Amino acid sequence: MYRMKVMKFGGTSIGTPERMQNVAGIVSKGEQKVVVLSALSGTTNRLIEIINLIKHYRVGEARDFIYKFKREYDNFIFDLFSEQEYLDEAGSVVDRSFEIIRDFHSDNISTEKENEFLAQGELLSTGIFQVLLDSKGLKSGFLNALNFMRVDKDGEPDMFFIEGNLANCQESNPGKDIFVTQGFICRDYFGKITNLGRGGSDYSASIIGAAINASVIQIWTDIDGVHNGDPRWVEKTSPVKELSYKEAAELAYFGAGILHPKSVFPAQVKNIPLRLKNTFEPEQEGTLISAKSRKDRIKSVAAKDGIIAIKIRSARMLMAYGFLKNVFEVFEKHKTSIDMISTSEVSVSLTIDNPKNLELLLKDLQSFGEVEYDLDQSIVCVVGDFMADETGMARTVLNALAEIPVRMISYGGSMNNISMLIKSADKKKALESLHRDIFKNR
Repeated sequence: MYRMKVMKFGGTSIGTPERMQNVAGIVSKGEQKVVVLSALSGTTNRLIEIINLIKHYRVGEARDFIYKFKREYDNFIFDLFSEQEYLDEAGSVVDRSFEIIRDFHSDNISTEKENEFLAQGELLSTGIFQVLLDSKGLKSGFLNALNFMRVDKDGEPDMFFIEGNLANCQESNPGKDIFVTQGFICRDYFGKITNLGRGGSDYSASIIGAAINASVIQIWTDIDGVHNGDPRWVEKTSPVKELSYKEAAELAYFGAGILHPKSVFPAQVKNIPLRLKNTFEPEQEGTLISAKSRKDRIKSVAAKDGIIAIKIRSARMLMAYGFLKNVFEVFEKHKTSIDMISTSEVSVSLTIDNPKNLELLLKDLQSFGEVEYDLDQSIVCVVGDFMADETGMARTVLNALAEIPVRMISYGGSMNNISMLIKSADKKKALESLHRDIFKNR
């Protein structure tokens, strides 16, 4: 049976008329596909800014901001289309969304209204893009994600609902080669508009790929795949040709911003390969993510900022059972996840990345003993496929960090990463040292 592919493009990839034209050229080639788009770069941030202005009753400023914002979209489509027919169609797309944007007032603010407001970014980009495909004579259909993308009571994808309703949406667009839809936006269990969070378009693409059992899920960005280091901090990094699902998930969670952390799992469940590609250098192979893995190799190094380190010291831990269970229950109570953990006879150290309930956490933890915490920490994560009976991996990593104070080390919980907690001020030096020592002979 023939299988479609999924192609997702981020906001930077379509952020100018020239770039959107380039993407139209990319998707026009090859087999039938679903194209998932983010909002144009900067749009979501501006929508959030408008919401904040209205919430603080700065209505005049919001009105002026919206006027200038719409002018930008008017200019965008004017530069994109030369024929009046398609300029008018795209203009109708812009007018519909900005009618909803203008209708947002301080007296009708609700979570659902905010989410409907934020959804306009993706509805704008996909609406304009679908008109562009029509103008080129391509057989394209518009799929509104709000008609098929839904999460369940736990906020997880409702795959049964998604598969059935996505199939219905496609069937209502017969004879189409390209289906255009939105990333990020969805409905909740009760049918209210919500979203998958920042970067959620990658997650949307993976969910859609799993729902249609795609041949491949392509994530197109402004970089040629996952690199062996963070190009923002390290010079002369190079793309990684292949990663396993587990390796990619570790990198995504620990700071490799090219991929949303949740986007690996739906593809992994259906064993669908993910390929990360560069919109501006489409001829490059990028990074292939699949079930395959090359053993005994360090693939990449990433870092996660905004980490808080917490230490609980108590003599009651000594030879006591149930102590850690009680500590973990405090974090469960305040809905705060733990990244790393290390224990000794009389203390436990752990890290969190969400400061929202920090004060309440510290207050409850003080019932167990002396509590200390430190802000401005980073987790540096070295990712690969490490065999437990092999030697040398940990030594290579720790030798590279010989001149950097390491507060915690996690190794053995996974055969795919070695994680170290350091001060954020030392992050750049740590990443450079690791890159130099690990990849110098490759």
